[in-house]
Parts: sequence; C-alpha cells; structure tokens
Amino acid sequence: MTSANFVQNMFREYYNKDFSLGESFPMIEKREFGFALFEGRMLRHMNFNDKEELASFLRNSVPRDAYFSCAYYEDPRAEMEKKGWSGADLIFDIDADHIPTSCDKVHDEWACGNCGFSGKGIAPEKCPVCTSEKFDVNTWPCEVCLASAKTETMKLLDMLKRDFGFSEKDMRVYFSGHRGYHVHVESEAVKSLDSVPRKEIVDYVCGLGFDAVFHGLSEKTWSASHVLKGLSSGWRSRATKGVFDFILNAKQEDYKNIGLKRNVIEALTKNKDKILKNWNDLGTWGSVKGVGFETWKKIVEFCANFQSAKVDTVVTTDIHRLIRLVGTLHGKTSLKKVEFAISDIEDFDPFKSAVVFKKGTVAVFVSVAPKFRLGDETFGPYKNQKLELPTAAALLLICKGRAEVVE
Repeated sequence: MTSANFVQNMFREYYNKDFSLGESFPMIEKREFGFALFEGRMLRHMNFNDKEELASFLRNSVPRDAYFSCAYYEDPRAEMEKKGWSGADLIFDIDADHIPTSCDKVHDEWACGNCGFSGKGIAPEKCPVCTSEKFDVNTWPCEVCLASAKTETMKLLDMLKRDFGFSEKDMRVYFSGHRGYHVHVESEAVKSLDSVPRKEIVDYVCGLGFDAVFHGLSEKTWSASHVLKGLSSGWRSRATKGVFDFILNAKQEDYKNIGLKRNVIEALTKNKDKILKNWNDLGTWGSVKGVGFETWKKIVEFCANFQSAKVDTVVTTDIHRLIRLVGTLHGKTSLKKVEFAISDIEDFDPFKSAVVFKKGTVAVFVSVAPKFRLGDETFGPYKNQKLELPTAAALLLICKGRAEVVE
C-alpha cells in the first residue's frame, strides 16, 4: 500500500464514522464549496442544500481538503461572474507562516522551484541566486509557532470586541488544522462590505500606517507634563500599554534594537523606576534628561508594532474567498479544523483537541522530523529511521512529507 492510499483510507474512515459539521452552519445552501482530491484535481462551484447532503458527499468522495466560501450567492454553482454575490462573512487567517519565530530556522525549509537553491526559515520574496519567486516550502506545526499564532489571534479578538464592538456571539474561532487559527465574524454589520472597507479593517488590526503623532504624542505639545494616556480602547490605549510593558521589561539590547544611542539607553535604564512611577501616578512619562520627543516617538511606534495582530491580509479582503471547512481534515497534517469557545482560547491545545486518529500503530520510515508532541506523547527527533508509531503521529509525518509507510 502506498502512503497516499493509506492516508486516503484513514480519511475515508473518519468521514464515514466520525465527521460532524457542528451545530451551526448559517445559509449552507447559499455557499460555494470546493474540494482538493487525492488524485490532484480541484472541484469548484459546488453547492449543497443541507448538512447531510454535504456529509454524504464527503463520505463518497473523501477529499484531501475541503473548503467553503465566506460569501453568499444567489447561484453558488454558476461561474464566478454569474453567481450573484449577496454578501460575505468577515474572515481572518492567522498563520505562523506570517509570524517570524525563533524556531522557523530549525524546522522550516525552502527550495527555489527554478534553480533548486535552498535554505532554512521563512522563504525570501525572491531567490538570491536566480530571483525566481516560486518556492517549494516545507514547514512544521510546532508548539512555538502555534503559541505565536494564538497570541496574534487573542490580540485580534480583543480588537474586534473592544474597538469594533462585536460581541462573542458574532465571532467564531477555530484551529485551522495546520499552523494557525481562523476567526469568522458572522454579523449583518459586515456582510455587505466590499473589499475596500475590509482592507481598512485589516490595516487597522495590523497597525498599518500607525503614527504616534496622531495618538497624542506631538512635538508641538511635547513637555514634561504631556499626557499620552487616552481611551480604554483604540490604538492610543494599545500603544501606551505596549510602552509601559516595554519599559518595565526592556534590557539594553532591546533598546539597541530600536536604534537608540548609548547615552539615551543609559538615561532610560537609570530612570526606569521614575518613568514608571510618573506614569502610574500622573499618567505622563515625565521629564528625563536626554530623552526627548524623537526618542519617545521611536519607542511608541516600535511598541505599537507588537500590539498589532499579524493576519493574512489577502484572506480578509477577498470577498469570494474559500476557507477550510470546519470539522474536516487538513491534508498536510491529518489534524481537524476545530471550533472552540473564545473564552477557552488560552487553554486550548491544538495538539490534543485536533487529533482524530487515536487507535492503532503504523510502521513508517522517517526521513527527517523534529521533536514534536501529540496528546501527552512526545516523539522524535528522527532521521532515516524505521519506526512503529501511533497512527496520528505516523499520519502527521506522512502528510508533511517526512515519512513513508513500510510493510
């Protein structure tokens, strides 16, 4: 049996025995569905009248990946220009691929699709040898990557609630099944928005174009008693909170990374307690000799960047986007797209909640794999080894192209 056949058989077992769409799936008959099949074909412009009809299709076709549209159409089966767009949910994709982490150079690899030049970490925009923009990328869903994605998701949810006024009943949050999270906003307030206002929403959550001058820090008004503190929400609040946390925890190396000079760094570190006390007592940064407007502006804008949410901007602005179907398996991991309560996000563990195959073992030959965890078990690292692994661990390695089934 080939590895591809083994994965397909396991997916078939799941869709025939355990698959569920969950309780809520609004206006299913108005959505377009798409499916990537194991033999390489992509099916588009499909439509189902109800959840059972969709589940029956999944049982019979057993796709590698399944998607549905964020948009609602008058005729989902028609070609794109004839579908009759009538609205779309607001979708955010938070993926570790867009978040620099300390671990990507350990487990992620890329190779130029043109000349074969390769490297580790995040792939460059262009190949340094031939300038090609096409790469073969091999990533890994590690705990550090997913923790980073969760942090960005929590920042996004906080903005959507506090700054945009969405309630938790308007929002749904999911683990994608691979290296990130999806947030769906299902509200009448956003359904009719075209790509332009959605782009403005993305710019806001990403902090694009943030300028401290427009948030209370002005050279004209700068003084020892200048107050930057503001509202309990919005970018002024986020920036000042970021500055406070930064001053509280920063080391000299952190100041150097902003581009501050040695004498300024010494003034800030020497007067740290005074700065924090003035902020707590008076709501101002206070006067520190040698630390003026330009320095504070650099610090504020540096800290604001860490308060922004790193989302895939293309996904949110695309009003025809197909997004992974909840409850289905991810073809790159065999993990499930899982919905969970927003209130549970801090404790949510994708390496437990998204694991589907919990019985049996499989003999595999592993070419190379980093150390990883599924459930309460830790595996690896492996290199050129024949092993008997639990089914979920074997499937993850096979789907990521790190292992093959052996007899």
